[in-house]
Amino acid sequence: MKNVATLIAAGLLLVGCKDHGNEKGKMKDTLAENNAEMSQMPPQETMDLEIEPISHATAVFKWGDKIFYTDPVGGAEAFEGKDRPDFILITDIHGDHMNAETLKAISLDSVTVIVPQAVKDKLPEDLKAEYIVMNNGDSKELMGFNIQAIPMYNLPQSKDAMHVKGRGNGYIIEINGQRLYISGDTEDIPEMRNLKNIDVALVSMNLPYTMPVDRAAKGVLAFQPKKVIPYHYRGKNGFSDVEEFRKLVNEGNSDIEVELMNWYPEISK
Repeated sequence: MKNVATLIAAGLLLVGCKDHGNEKGKMKDTLAENNAEMSQMPPQETMDLEIEPISHATAVFKWGDKIFYTDPVGGAEAFEGKDRPDFILITDIHGDHMNAETLKAISLDSVTVIVPQAVKDKLPEDLKAEYIVMNNGDSKELMGFNIQAIPMYNLPQSKDAMHVKGRGNGYIIEINGQRLYISGDTEDIPEMRNLKNIDVALVSMNLPYTMPVDRAAKGVLAFQPKKVIPYHYRGKNGFSDVEEFRKLVNEGNSDIEVELMNWYPEISK
C-alpha cells in the first residue's frame, strides 16, 4: 500500500509539473505574439508641419498638402516664390495683421479666408473672398482640419485696451490629433493657460502691445506645449529677449522644446 501511494503521489507531481510547463509555454507564446503585434504597429506619426517665418506675425505653414498664410502683410514681394494658400488666417484689425493691399496682391480665388467679424467689417467691400467669420469659441471643420477661434486680449481688461476681449482671435488648428496654437496679440490669459495637448505653440511677447517675456514664459509653463516658438516679439523699444524666454521656460520645464526662428530677416541683411 505504501508503494502504491508513493506511485500515485509521483504521478500527480508529474502531471502538475507538466501543467505548469504548459502554462509557462502558453505565457511565452502570448508574449511572443504581443511583441510581434507591437513590432508590426506603424510608428507614431510625426507632425508633418513646416513653419516659414515671413516677418513679425506673418508666416507660411505647410501642413501635409495644405498651405496656410497667417496675418499676411508685406505686399506681393513678401510671398514671392511661395505656394498659393489654401487658407488665410487673420487674427486682428491692426496693420501688422490685416492688410488689404497684400490680400489683393495674393489673389483670393479659391482661398478660404478665416477672420473675426471685426476684421471682416474693416476690409473693403471690393475685396471679394470666400470669408468664413469665426469669433471666440467658434469651431469649424474645413478640408480635414478642425479650426478653433481662441480669445486674445490685454490684461487688465478695459474698453480702451489695444486688444479688447472678443475682437480678435488666436487659433488652434488640429488634424489627426496634432494641434497647433497661434496666440495672436494676447497676454497670459486664462484661456491660454487652460489649453491642453498642444504640440506646437506660437506665442507673442512684446511691450506695450502684448506681454513681457517673463509672463509669456509663465503662460507657456502653465499649458506645457511640446514645442513653443516665440514670435511677434518686436516692441516699442526694440526686440524682446527671446534667449531669456528660452532660459525661463527650460528652467521651469526642460521637456518643452523652445525653437527660436528668425522672424525679422530684414535686420540680418
